[in-house]
Amino acid sequence: MTGAHQRLDTERPVVTNTQRPDVTDTQRPDVTDTQRPDVTDTQRPDVTDTQRPDVTDTSVGQLISEVTSDLSKLVRQELELAKAEVKQEATKSGKAVGMLGGAGFAGYMVALFLSIALWWALANAMDEGWAALVVAVLWAFIAAFWATVVRKRLREVNPKPERTIQTIKEVPDALKGR
Repeated sequence: MTGAHQRLDTERPVVTNTQRPDVTDTQRPDVTDTQRPDVTDTQRPDVTDTQRPDVTDTSVGQLISEVTSDLSKLVRQELELAKAEVKQEATKSGKAVGMLGGAGFAGYMVALFLSIALWWALANAMDEGWAALVVAVLWAFIAAFWATVVRKRLREVNPKPERTIQTIKEVPDALKGR
């Protein structure tokens, strides 16, 4: 390993705070490498006084190769992180949708039994067939109302990810420094 790779692979957070072992010195902005007693220049021979890797013996091709390698590693790690986050959120969403399905079924059962109760109540005042027809017409109006609301909302949906398309268009300009 050379230069930057060696530094990336050897830098590990060192726990010095015994009261809170979950907090490392690299997470504390008030502690620098020069203040840490556990890090010396002899432990990192590739680091100069300005805290930059010594690249005097490294060719430009090797440096570009290292930068490209580090960049691709970073992109892969970011993709893995995104996959893990999406998987976690999808699991949560799946559980919530399952519970919502259960609540929907319970609501359906309530509507069914209230409809039967209304049918029986109307059957006391009129013929049972006419009572059933009144309940069915009532449900037809409710269904028509919700169909109209849903249709209006679906017309407002834009399936094209506009913001993503815009940021993808901006990436080449950003890489060129514009």
